[in-house]
Amino acid sequence: MELDRQYQLTRTSLIHMDNNYRRGPLAADEPVVLLDRKDREYLSRLDQRRPIAIRGGKIAVDEIIGHDEGIVVRSSVNEPFLVFRPSLPQLIPNLPRTAQVIYPKDIGPILIWADLFPGARVVEAGVGAGALSMALLRAIGGEGRLISYELREDFSEMAQQNVSRYFGPSPNWTIKLGDVATELAETDIDRVVLDLPEPWHVIERAWRVLRPGGILLCYLPTVLQVKNLVDALHDDKRFACIETSESLMRFWHFKGMSARPQHRMVAHTGFITSAKRLADGQKDIPRAP
Repeated sequence: MELDRQYQLTRTSLIHMDNNYRRGPLAADEPVVLLDRKDREYLSRLDQRRPIAIRGGKIAVDEIIGHDEGIVVRSSVNEPFLVFRPSLPQLIPNLPRTAQVIYPKDIGPILIWADLFPGARVVEAGVGAGALSMALLRAIGGEGRLISYELREDFSEMAQQNVSRYFGPSPNWTIKLGDVATELAETDIDRVVLDLPEPWHVIERAWRVLRPGGILLCYLPTVLQVKNLVDALHDDKRFACIETSESLMRFWHFKGMSARPQHRMVAHTGFITSAKRLADGQKDIPRAP
């Protein structure tokens, strides 16, 4: 009986993954990224009702559908483009949005420091364009559960559209309109991930919904916000392993005999602060004065 249950869970997870992580020839309605001679990226979808308009020309979708990734197509003005399914680093900066997204250089560390795993139950707040939501959904897999809180209805609608168009079916994702600081009411949550300007107001609710050992992770742009958050976590005394970091990324340029850093560097974008929930009733933890 237990083996049958494990088989069904694995099969359900694989079906869910097949819907979102496709292989083989490109199909109608799939998202694609087109790259020009200078490796500039253009995000589109294979909509058979209309051609892809790009750099003053058009590309017939039927010239792409049914072919493998990595083909070269030419627009109506004879400009060549490479065609691939978009990876997350290609997808996220090119998503339709009305607010700043969390960039791939920070999403990677967020997934690691939040210790995401397949099957995790995760609460997210501050959805924006849905970039982090997609990464969280990929990390937790079909057996996991993601509950996202968003105050603004326009952000909620855009995130749902982006996830549907560029990630795929997500039956294990629920998005709620509301203030996570007052309405968070889930139980037995593994991870709480906050992209909010004042996450210290959520500490009490986060402690209630997290299981012992669960992780609270907050993403903040300024050091003063981080200071307020860390002070609040220390004052609360119900969280440990409080750590803050930032990631700086520098790409390199290679051409012929030239090997140098690129002129533009992706430096500071935000701070990542994580903390672990203590067991109930545990406050007297070993800490240096």
